[in-house]
Amino acid sequence: MAKLMSLLWGAGSPPCWRVMITLEEKKLQGYKRKLLSFEKGEHKSQEVLVVNPRGQLPAFKHGDIILNESCATCLYLENQFKSQGIKLIPDSADDQATMYQHMMEGLALTDKLNSVIYYDCSVPEEERHDSAVKRNKEALTAELKLWEGYLENVAAGSYLAGAFSLADVIVFPSIACAFRFGLSVGRYPKLAKYYSLLKNRASIKTTWPPHWVASPQGYDILKDL
Repeated sequence: MAKLMSLLWGAGSPPCWRVMITLEEKKLQGYKRKLLSFEKGEHKSQEVLVVNPRGQLPAFKHGDIILNESCATCLYLENQFKSQGIKLIPDSADDQATMYQHMMEGLALTDKLNSVIYYDCSVPEEERHDSAVKRNKEALTAELKLWEGYLENVAAGSYLAGAFSLADVIVFPSIACAFRFGLSVGRYPKLAKYYSLLKNRASIKTTWPPHWVASPQGYDILKDL
């Protein structure tokens, strides 16, 4: 079945990483994949635009079915292959509600993270303002503190919705990205424990961004948050 699947992806992109983790968890190895460069603008190439008119990654195909939103792709894969690999949607109503809530909130975390990390890349120089940088950092700090609080209520060694689920698939890549860009372990100990719990999980380790493997040293953009 995986042979009918293809993925255009970019390294270090939380949305792309989510899809790759899901494919690993569902035992769908063997799909076609092509790594594209954001720096070279390859996500805006005709190859991508044919699949995703927004010129964004990931761009996923399963036969004639096209999915370009990472959450939609992860949900699709779980629902199409429920009995294969790890079950990523819990059975109980309480755990399902928690999972869906954290999945959706995870998208807000990614947006606020990107607004700080990639501010200089996404905003033309003449439109940049110190007040905007300050506001973005304050919004991200508030968001991170929310997640630190959520994890206060998670038992040691547990995941966001009890067992490992799509909530973790969606949220972990952004947490990993935050620490890659200098988030303080000391100021966010619960997030740090969650990161340590998951970073060596097989599906995550296998799909770890290749340039992070080649250059383990990260950045310090978030060191003051």
